[in-house]
Amino acid sequence: MSSSIKAMVMSAGVGSRLDPLTKYVPKPLVPIANRPVMDILFENLASIGIKDVICNTYYLADKIIERYKNNNLGINFNYIKEETLSGTAGGVKKCQFFFEPDSTFVVLSADGLTNADIKKGIEIHKNSHAIATIGIKQIAKEEVPHFGVVVTDKDGFITEFQEKPTMEEAKSNYINTGIYIFDYKIFDYIPENTFYDFAKNVFPQLLKDHAINTFEVKEYWSDIGTLDQYKKSTEDLFEGKCSFSHGKIISKNNGFYVSDTENIDDSVEFIGYSTIGKNSKIGKNVIIKNSIIWDNVTIEDNTKIIDSVIASNSKIGSDLSSQIIGANESIISESIKI
Repeated sequence: MSSSIKAMVMSAGVGSRLDPLTKYVPKPLVPIANRPVMDILFENLASIGIKDVICNTYYLADKIIERYKNNNLGINFNYIKEETLSGTAGGVKKCQFFFEPDSTFVVLSADGLTNADIKKGIEIHKNSHAIATIGIKQIAKEEVPHFGVVVTDKDGFITEFQEKPTMEEAKSNYINTGIYIFDYKIFDYIPENTFYDFAKNVFPQLLKDHAINTFEVKEYWSDIGTLDQYKKSTEDLFEGKCSFSHGKIISKNNGFYVSDTENIDDSVEFIGYSTIGKNSKIGKNVIIKNSIIWDNVTIEDNTKIIDSVIASNSKIGSDLSSQIIGANESIISESIKI
């Protein structure tokens, strides 16, 4: 691929739907199998020859900058710091200086976990002479009310957007994945220093100009922006639905786990799919079922952790079921039955 293709990753969001996990960790650094989702995204871009990347940062910006300013993921990391949020399109506008006039570039959301064939998308975009090309994904009809739906003509150009329609109202079951390929002309549609959104402001104008094409994402795609989707994405990894480099999947008892720590007592029982971060310590006779445990977590002896997520630096001395525990918490209380 031409090395002139650059990318922007939208990284400014607060990630409130992942609260309390995002209280101390920005959404792009939330881990899947102990790897920040943005690591995976950068690795995917580097693998197709996209090396020059810029991010707009805002919430906990310094943590993102600190992690990537000297990275070994094959990415030349650039960034801007936004003083105030400016919307999806407004954030891209602030990065206009990074892209050459007449260039084609890629814009991605930092919370997208995907194996999408972006190379194919760029090819389709260039052949179509559209100003924008959006990656779209076919989903089950019953899932449609949770997403922005895309309606296209026979050539794949978008004729209409429907924002979270009911199943009855939905005119298609293709959704917008937030994977965008733009021509530099896109900047003509975004005013400077204005809060501006792609869905609300830019795309309606592009629709009038019949200038938005699509490419179908047949590969894996998930938005980890909600707690349910975050847990589901981890499950998908174990079930082989998405692929990226990660620690070895270990099989034990009735379960599978990925671990970045040696501190797991032999008596620990695993059920279902779980991940355990680095420097975490799992005590004796612990049962862990379908749970995500981040770094530096201590689970005390005889504890059951069921369908839960525990953020870094927490200490758990009580049974948990379907709980989301933020960072730096200490939980000591009564037990549950499983």
